[in-house]
Amino acid sequence: MYDLKSKVALITGGTGGFGRAIALRLAREGSHVVLADLVLTGAEAILEEVEALGVQAMAVEVNVGDPESVASMAKQALDRFGAVDVLVNNAGITRDNLLIRMKEAEWDAVLTVNLKGTFNCTKAVARTMMKQRSGRIINIASVVGLMGNAGQANYSASKAGVIGLTKTTARELAPRGITVNAVAPGYFKTSMTEKLPESAREAFLKQIPLGRAGTAEDIANVVAFLSSSEASYITGQVICVDGGMVMY
Repeated sequence: MYDLKSKVALITGGTGGFGRAIALRLAREGSHVVLADLVLTGAEAILEEVEALGVQAMAVEVNVGDPESVASMAKQALDRFGAVDVLVNNAGITRDNLLIRMKEAEWDAVLTVNLKGTFNCTKAVARTMMKQRSGRIINIASVVGLMGNAGQANYSASKAGVIGLTKTTARELAPRGITVNAVAPGYFKTSMTEKLPESAREAFLKQIPLGRAGTAEDIANVVAFLSSSEASYITGQVICVDGGMVMY
């Protein structure tokens, strides 16, 4: 469907649910894939699935909160493929707690991975994309970065920060032909949301006009579109993939 044949996509948080779905979706469009994650458990199976689609793939261990680790990740990708055409900043964690009970370590951990990690990875590939005079950066944000959520002050703040970073980076990189957009998932069935109490999950579903939780493929489809030339006139935007939970 899209013109992504032989493009190189670097996906952080690549071994998680969203990461796997995004990798497979882009591979189906002909993109080579770099899976980057802190722990590469399960990466081999995903690599086999990706390569079965006729493209090349590799896995790289990375701590997105550490600039040196991120620089090494980018170098390994460039050494293997010679380019990075698509960066998907998907790595993220939660450390939920009410604000008055939240420990400083819980705040710092989430901001380091979710926001600083997005900054580190974007900076690491920006020069390469600028030299190429082309590139797609897609940041995985969250609807809670727009609406807030009780018990997630750190996560909401980190995703709001990702949205602000997306818009600023989009302005800075646009003259070089690079688009930067954010995808904001709503309520999805993931390992993170499965940890929520049943009452919290039911409350989320009641807020969704389409009446269902999202799937990882819903996110992957939007990422594939934003990665393509068909989205070449879209930058600095936040696309909510949430079944109508947030309308503004």
